[in-house]
Amino acid sequence: MVKRSTADLRRKARVVALQVLYEVDVAGHSVDTSFGRIMEEAKLPTTYSSYALELTQGVIAQREEIDEIIHKYAPAWPVKQLPVIDRTVLRLALFEIRFGGGAPPKVAINEAVELAKTFGSESSPRFVNGVLGSLMEEIQDKSASPTGSPQ
Repeated sequence: MVKRSTADLRRKARVVALQVLYEVDVAGHSVDTSFGRIMEEAKLPTTYSSYALELTQGVIAQREEIDEIIHKYAPAWPVKQLPVIDRTVLRLALFEIRFGGGAPPKVAINEAVELAKTFGSESSPRFVNGVLGSLMEEIQDKSASPTGSPQ
């Protein structure tokens, strides 16, 4: 049996979450149905299947607020008109960055860009990186100012 690293297993958990969220968005299937079917194929250890479920449920629970963030940093693109994979990758990364997913923001951004490269169009990685980079610039600006608010 091949041992997989923690990073590889966390990446696989993100892929599972991405697939479930995509299916829920496109086909309207329930999270439970999609998650169960996709997990059968994924063969993740319990800890990482729990992580995938946490990500999936977190994005679903925070979707309205996450979509507002997407709208703020990509105002030219109505969220509903974004390519589904780009929207789903952004939702997943924004959940990890803003609501906690156990990964530092830079890791969440790198993973999102990799997911966009793997599953998105040619322009997806640059778009995802741009939106998430804009968010991080604002977060860094706020933390750098003495009052914690933008100058």
